[in-house]
Amino acid sequence: MINPIVAGNWKMNKTPSEGKIFSEKMVEKLGSKSSVDVIVCPPFTGLSSLVTSTKFHLGAQNCHFEGSGAFTGEISTSMLLNCNVEYVILGHSERRAIFHEKNNDIGQKVAKVLSGGMKPILCVGETIDELNDGLAKETVQRQLQLGLNNVNSLNNIIIAYEPVWAIGTGLTASVEKVSEIHSFIRTTLKDLLPESESNNVPIIYGGSVNSDNADELINANAVNGFLIGGASLDVDKFVEIINIVDKI
Repeated sequence: MINPIVAGNWKMNKTPSEGKIFSEKMVEKLGSKSSVDVIVCPPFTGLSSLVTSTKFHLGAQNCHFEGSGAFTGEISTSMLLNCNVEYVILGHSERRAIFHEKNNDIGQKVAKVLSGGMKPILCVGETIDELNDGLAKETVQRQLQLGLNNVNSLNNIIIAYEPVWAIGTGLTASVEKVSEIHSFIRTTLKDLLPESESNNVPIIYGGSVNSDNADELINANAVNGFLIGGASLDVDKFVEIINIVDKI
């Protein structure tokens, strides 16, 4: 059985002190027996400022695939481990589009995160042009193949499907579309690595998820949770989504 996941990606938002206050309020509001694996991914500067609690896991938004060296502005997996990070978002569409990250580089990061004992959240998804050209599945398949090219096991890997055209736009993929792509991802994983492992990989959805559409989306076929952007910045909205997922 796959535990549902709700991960909050704060992107470049919240100072360390703001993050601390958020985490305190979140812990206070969360139930004591939730079945949801809650992950909070603040900016690097906030990793050591959140309160420590068994009610959520700490995640990072990126890392480098080298262990150390002359890589100005980058963060290594050992640095993340020292901050008690358990999860790392990799291949987010903003990293791909703005910082021109390539699939091969992302694949190296996935392997590095796993070797460090953390869990990668590998993001895949198509642009609006790829969607309109009928290339959504081809794009996702290529991103999965290259993103997982350096691993020989799917254990401890999470896949996040985030159609680029739905991120931060207010647009959301239809439940039918989300189910179709999530099922396709599951099938692709079975082709890449052992089926026994692929069946246990959480596949979560990201793309303008909020408290209004979370209930419908979490009940879609093959959806195991969410990667949330904007709605994760408001503690009440974030907890509301967690509670919705907890009811399934």
